[in-house]
Amino acid sequence: MPPNLITELSFMFKHFLKNIVLMTGLLGVLLFTPIALGKSLDNLANALAKIRGEVEELQTQLDAQKEMHGSRITSLSSQLADLSVEERRQKTSIEKLEHSIEKMTADSKQAEQSGEELKPVLFEILANFKHHILTGFPFKVEDRLKAIEDLENNLNNHLVDPNKAVNQTWALIEDEIRLSKENGLYQQTILLDGERVLVDIAKLGSVFLYFQTRDNRAGMAKKSNGSWKFETADTSSDIAQIAKLFDALKKQIRQGYFELPNPLKQ
Repeated sequence: MPPNLITELSFMFKHFLKNIVLMTGLLGVLLFTPIALGKSLDNLANALAKIRGEVEELQTQLDAQKEMHGSRITSLSSQLADLSVEERRQKTSIEKLEHSIEKMTADSKQAEQSGEELKPVLFEILANFKHHILTGFPFKVEDRLKAIEDLENNLNNHLVDPNKAVNQTWALIEDEIRLSKENGLYQQTILLDGERVLVDIAKLGSVFLYFQTRDNRAGMAKKSNGSWKFETADTSSDIAQIAKLFDALKKQIRQGYFELPNPLKQ
């Protein structure tokens, strides 16, 4: 066979082999592409399903939070209404005392009463004052009553002039008004679980009264059926909130936002 022919046949054979290899590769690509594309679509579908599940879970959590928030707003609105009622009640009580002393002063001037004639009016006002303390805010009740009783005894024993007693009575009422506006820490003996216990007191005006005992109990004065009673806090959250209030008052922080258990809540 001539050399040129052998060379030409060899070249044609190599070209044929290249075509076979190229077609085999192309066929492999064509066969593999649908498989890879299918797997990619499956992965994408799984990812979308996972994301959809997460979105639904977050939506459920959001709805629950909205419901909890709405319930809390309703509860706080109710408690705020209770506080407003109690504040008005305290103001009314103070205004009655002020009116009594003003009436007594006016009557004494108009009638130009003598000291002895003034005494019955004073005793009536002091009796009303004692009733206000006994049925009102349970802060240092014994001390406040003693100041009134001392004045009554001085009047009975002629140790104080009735006209001066009027000024002293007015001073006691002014102290009562001041107490209704002040916040602070004090010590007081209270009746707790049938026992008299010396405790630290956090007083907020004449509406809130919280306490801490030496054995790490905490609680508040609660009003029920027209009377006040000291009760210990039931939950760790309430105890923590009371502790935070005491800590703030000890640091002379008397203004700011405090979340506290509501003793007026039934």
